[in-house]
Amino acid sequence: MREDPFTAAFKATRMPMIITNPRQKDNPIIFANRAFCELSGYDAEELVGRNCRLLQGPETDRAAVDRIRAGIEAGINVSENIMNYRKDGSTFWNALFISPVRNEADEIIYFFASQLDFTAVKDNETALAEARIAAEREVADRTRDLRQALHAKTVLVHEVDHRVKNNLLTIASLLKLQARNSSDQTVRQTLHSVLDRVEALSTVQRMLFTTDDVTRFDVSEFTRELVVDMVNALKRDDIRLELDLSSVLVPAIKASPLALIVNELIGNTVRRGLKDGGGLISVTVKRPNGHFIIEIRDDLDGKEPENEEAVFSQLILNTCAKQLRATLTREQLDGFFLTRLTLPVEDAEHAR
Repeated sequence: MREDPFTAAFKATRMPMIITNPRQKDNPIIFANRAFCELSGYDAEELVGRNCRLLQGPETDRAAVDRIRAGIEAGINVSENIMNYRKDGSTFWNALFISPVRNEADEIIYFFASQLDFTAVKDNETALAEARIAAEREVADRTRDLRQALHAKTVLVHEVDHRVKNNLLTIASLLKLQARNSSDQTVRQTLHSVLDRVEALSTVQRMLFTTDDVTRFDVSEFTRELVVDMVNALKRDDIRLELDLSSVLVPAIKASPLALIVNELIGNTVRRGLKDGGGLISVTVKRPNGHFIIEIRDDLDGKEPENEEAVFSQLILNTCAKQLRATLTREQLDGFFLTRLTLPVEDAEHAR
């Protein structure tokens, strides 16, 4: 080759390059620049006259080799990433680009090939892939451990709830037995009053025990069951019950004080007495404008009793409301009596 500017640049460039001659048998290398010799480890004299397959080895992808051969036979540009071998047997990842050179008659007279060693990039990709696999394995292991721990915790919580529920049922049974065997009317009333509250707590525990999520408590579900049971126990067909209950969840830790509040509010409504011809009891559980509200409205004409039971009930309401950071208000309006419990919005959430 003459020492024209192209030839000089071809020799001097730091990108490994070779030229092959497809008109000779086996399309041998006829020129290799210094950069290619440094990349492959072969001297120029060792390369000239030999086919580029001398760079192939045991781990060279045969499919990539077939694609390169097919491109050369078709006389088209070829771009392929392939593992090649140096003279000393070491490997490198070669970003290979082959382009045919044609004469004025559109005949292929040479193939021009450039190479780029991207082993470092490939090694980084491999390292990243291995790190990702290791991280995914670690995440999977930790997730499995967390699931097992959560399952064990859930089983423990259910077991504790089950035992608490059984203990409450035992206490309720003892109270019923004592009330039946007592001849003192005041004692019986007191025992039944305590029994109502124990049964309310027992209902909460049963609901927590029978749900999958033991961390949250549906106030509406409990309110519906408690109110319906208490009104049905009156055996009064003239008592109308209206329920407007939106599903609202609260942390399970707040279930007991909320249950006691609902029980006291409904119990107070019943204890105030019913006028002739019955009346309306309306219960609402909702979360309007970011507030969790329980409202109990009735048109019963009885007055608030001023006895020990009423005082004790008020003490329970005040204590539970303070524990919940809730506000409890009562209003005597035209024709009906309204009690409202308001909880901070962060202590409740809508069921999803």
